[in-house]
Amino acid sequence: MTTLDLNQLSEDYARIEQAIRYIETNAQRQPDLNELAAQVGLSEYYFQRLFTRWAGISPKRFLQFLTREHAKALLAHSGDLLEASYAAGLSGPGRLHDLFVQTEAVTPGEFKSKGVGVEIVYGFHPTPFGECLLALTARCICFLAFVEKERACALQQLKLTWPNAAVSESPSRTAPVVERIFSTNAGAAPIPVHLRGTNFQIKVWEALLRLPPGQLTTYQGLAEQVHAPRAARAVGYAVAHNPLAYLIPCHRVLQKTGHFGNYRYGSSRKKAILGWEMAQAETQNIFEN
Repeated sequence: MTTLDLNQLSEDYARIEQAIRYIETNAQRQPDLNELAAQVGLSEYYFQRLFTRWAGISPKRFLQFLTREHAKALLAHSGDLLEASYAAGLSGPGRLHDLFVQTEAVTPGEFKSKGVGVEIVYGFHPTPFGECLLALTARCICFLAFVEKERACALQQLKLTWPNAAVSESPSRTAPVVERIFSTNAGAAPIPVHLRGTNFQIKVWEALLRLPPGQLTTYQGLAEQVHAPRAARAVGYAVAHNPLAYLIPCHRVLQKTGHFGNYRYGSSRKKAILGWEMAQAETQNIFEN
């Protein structure tokens, strides 16, 4: 996927998010296509085209993915998948959109120093889910966040995560990595990431990496996978402090009731990412079958 493609998807996303927010507010009424199109200032025809270009499926099918009943069915199915993939190790690159992320925890010295001597470059880039901030060390990706309101807020998050590192802007170095992350064909080479967190947080983040795209889990399910069944609250804290949005898929964690719950970058974005992943997985299944 090229920068041009990402720019287009990012522009489309602004209207998609607006439609999802409207649906969230008016969920009980189940607004039809005409009403949704009117909310984003488009005709039904152009809204349908825009939505299908962004998601690959119709708005109606996409919304079916985002119902609580669908989420509950996926949760029931995903429990076995998470257990199986956990036993097998990190998921591989064979499937479309199945990113193979190779984690590298910081050394005890690096963790204690909070980045002293580490040089980090960053850039702001469009993605299918709005603008992001990506940061790299000399070895790996060390930070990925979506821009919610202002770039300065995302940059502040980076500096709080690596408070003693030398941080400089270099979008020419980060752009190719963003294109690779959000490509619909990730390829065979793993994407290395540099994690800075406690041992428990890293265990939770690595457990999340084993969950295939389009599948879901719960906080309790994650707690059981890291052999801490009574630590669902601590798991929730680790999920909320994930430094690598999208790459470490905290958006795939739901409440056990099937409710989508909170998300650091907004519930609408969480639903957009989940629906988009489900659409990609469904398309892949069609081609494979």
